Amino acid sequence: ATVIDQFHSAFLERAPDKLDELVAADCVMEGVGPAPDGNVWAGYDECLAGWQGLASDPTIRFEHEQVDVYGDRAIIRWRLTGAQDFRGVTLMRVQDGKIVEALGYAKRP
Repeated sequence: ATVIDQFHSAFLERAPDKLDELVAADCVMEGVGPAPDGNVWAGYDECLAGWQGLASDPTIRFEHEQVDVYGDRAIIRWRLTGAQDFRGVTLMRVQDGKIVEALGYAKRP
């Protein structure tokens, strides 16, 4: 829960540097676009760069609608507003205090 809270804070505060210590070396992130399967970021550098880009993008804003943590896994419902408005969910897994997996799914226009 602590790692997930820190991750959210980075986005809400537009503080991408807060993500540095949260990403595992072998992290894999699947994004919500482009269709049909979304982008895939693999490894610390790609995941960190991708998330830092999203956290610092002035044209979008994430709102977290609900976060449920079950041990090492979290289900995060969110809304993105800005250039496009849509809702989504991310299934996240944490191991040894680092994010190792984040699978994003969205209802896009």
